[in-house]
Amino acid sequence: MTDATRDDIDRQRAEVVDRYSGLARQAMRGDEQGDCLGAASYAADEPVPPGAARASLGCGNPLAVADIIPGETVLDLGSGGGLDVILSARRTGPTGKVYGLDASSDMLVLARANTAQAGIDNAEFLAGHIEDIPLPDGSVDVVISNCVINLSADKPRVLAEAFRVLRPGGRLGVTDIISDEGLDASERAAAEREVGCVSGTVTGDQYRDQLLAAGFTTATVTRTHRVAAGLTSAIIQATKPAAPAGVTIRPMRAGDADQVLAIYQAGLDTGHASFETTAPAWDAFDAAKLPLHRHVAVEIAGGRLLGWVAATAVSSRCVYAGVVEHSIYVHPDTRGRGIAAALLDALIGSTETAGVWTIQSGIFPENTASLHLHAKAGFRTIGTRHHIGRHHGRWRDVVFMERRSPTVGTSSQ
Repeated sequence: MTDATRDDIDRQRAEVVDRYSGLARQAMRGDEQGDCLGAASYAADEPVPPGAARASLGCGNPLAVADIIPGETVLDLGSGGGLDVILSARRTGPTGKVYGLDASSDMLVLARANTAQAGIDNAEFLAGHIEDIPLPDGSVDVVISNCVINLSADKPRVLAEAFRVLRPGGRLGVTDIISDEGLDASERAAAEREVGCVSGTVTGDQYRDQLLAAGFTTATVTRTHRVAAGLTSAIIQATKPAAPAGVTIRPMRAGDADQVLAIYQAGLDTGHASFETTAPAWDAFDAAKLPLHRHVAVEIAGGRLLGWVAATAVSSRCVYAGVVEHSIYVHPDTRGRGIAAALLDALIGSTETAGVWTIQSGIFPENTASLHLHAKAGFRTIGTRHHIGRHHGRWRDVVFMERRSPTVGTSSQ
């Protein structure tokens, strides 16, 4: 990140904090707010302190999609006057916990007063920025937010932080504002000024790709209602990949290179993983693998890589845009722990989210564990390609398997 970009982000942060601190002070005086939609999207029969309702500056109702259950830990990004924290705390109950994060000290004062008035004792408010969440890795079950992520000048960082603090299998359920495709910069800026609570909006496809880049492997962006010409409120839902106990699945990084290639070579050394006999250099590996569909399984205690999965485009031709070939390798001493199944599920989630309709692979028939793994994940056997290549001086057959997405590319062929 350049100094100029850092300065821009810091300046925008300061402007947002100053603006919302002023709105918090208005709410404490009893003034009505004019930003966004306020509490209009919430059920009228759920009592909340008037101050919390007045200070609701959102564009929807994230609780309608978060599906919070008793005992869960919830984080509200940009908690404002505390409305969503209060409602979440009632849903998670005394065995759960709700954190509200806000950068405005005035909003935190208001939110703490509102939660006390509502009789909530399982909530805690944190001072901080949504780009740098002051919570440890894997500490919450659900992340919610209401028309706040769009205010950040570094949205990918916000989503990466949300991914980091979620436990494996954790959920993101937010409402936000997205822009229409095809808006130029001046049109978007004019629409944002009209709404008054957004900055640097992205399209639905851009939002989806940012979620995938952060590590989420299933993501949906559902438009709900128009808020201005060219801008729409949307419900954004995503999940962090589930993983066996003590393991997390995250995006593959350049810093993983040595461990990824070592696991790759260990698999090749078995003689039943691939026609290749030597793992490629990292530059070649990195260039071949699709950036949004490469995941690693990592031991939470210690950070050791246990396995990886990655996809490669089968062709540059447009007709094959939704067809990929994948590779999956696990460390020899971790087999039987469900690592491979979790990695394959992560790949299926990320590719389907991106519109890929076919994942395919060629597997040696002697590799019965891999054949079983793929069959269990919904791959079907297309056939056997006999004597397709020589490996260690002998001809080898390959079982060709593929998985077709049940929701993409299912029209008549």
